[in-house]
Amino acid sequence: MTAKLLDGKALAGRIEDSLRDEVATFSRMAGRVPRLVVVLVGEMAASASYVKSKASAAVRVGIEADVVRVPATADTEALVELVGALARDEQGPADGILVQLPLPGHVDTQRVLDAVPADRDVDGFHPENAGLLSQGRPRFVPCTAAGVQRMLIDAGVETAGKHAVIIGRSDIVGKPLALLLASRGTGGDATVTICHSRSENLAAICRQADILVAAVGKPGLVTADMVKPGAAVIDVGINRIADAAAKGGSRLVGDVDFAPVAEVAGAISPVPGGVGPLTVAMLLANTLLAAELRIGQGPR
Repeated sequence: MTAKLLDGKALAGRIEDSLRDEVATFSRMAGRVPRLVVVLVGEMAASASYVKSKASAAVRVGIEADVVRVPATADTEALVELVGALARDEQGPADGILVQLPLPGHVDTQRVLDAVPADRDVDGFHPENAGLLSQGRPRFVPCTAAGVQRMLIDAGVETAGKHAVIIGRSDIVGKPLALLLASRGTGGDATVTICHSRSENLAAICRQADILVAAVGKPGLVTADMVKPGAAVIDVGINRIADAAAKGGSRLVGDVDFAPVAEVAGAISPVPGGVGPLTVAMLLANTLLAAELRIGQGPR
């Protein structure tokens, strides 16, 4: 392996250390700790695991985290009503409200997400927050996109004037990350290309990238012949594949064929231990910001 390994777990630990001090300062000033409420619908093992990791990280930095568990049979109206009750602080102050995705197929996911008030939307999914980001006035930025930008900045990867190619156009990662990388300032000023399932000549486009981000959920999508020598490769994909030699018969991989790509790239993020921990760290930062805004502190 010749590429520099971008250790998201270590960076997330440093971010948590900083947040711990900031949360303590907030708590002294406000007379309470910030509080994150997570709505978990159903019993999907992966969702429950993600929620557990988020709650554990919150506790580590001094943020109170509560999980509201809802049966998988709950309909859209019930979930919208629940989110409304949380927003009215009927179950205590809820600085940040997060609805864990995915929701069951019978639920109108967008309606439920839109029910989260923009000033409690620590996932950054509300149309108001998306609009602020598009105008270069970010408030709550989707956590994975924010984590990728933070990783690039921390690693000293130059973005200004560089060509960034993002594979994936989701509202959660691809679109907000494109806006961040194209925005003015540190970690931005890049020329950004978004690729997707209908893009032609994907490999040729990827070979032009100084920064290549894969975020589609397809194991092994990015191969070594698609990578420009010396490029920074960020793997956002999380996929579980069968592996008889692994514990439990499966293992996590990203969208990048890691070992061969690492021989070509200048820097690369692993899966696991790359972007995932930073997604959680950015959620904690958003929760603290939401709490600060509620007491008239922080940027507006």
